[in-house]
Amino acid sequence: MTIEAPETQVVTTWKVACDGGEGALGHPRVWLSIPQETGFVECGYCDKRYVIDRDHAHDEH
Repeated sequence: MTIEAPETQVVTTWKVACDGGEGALGHPRVWLSIPQETGFVECGYCDKRYVIDRDHAHDEH
């Protein structure tokens, strides 16, 4: 059984920052790197999934 991420965001950079987006109710800001192999990364705090838009991605890898 696969569990869906609570929220998914499509991004154009291979490195993203996540702070939970809830202001004071969020979590500490963490920087996440999206692996080229999978094309996505999930935040360890809030489980938000960041998916790279490969067609429009800035080539930071």
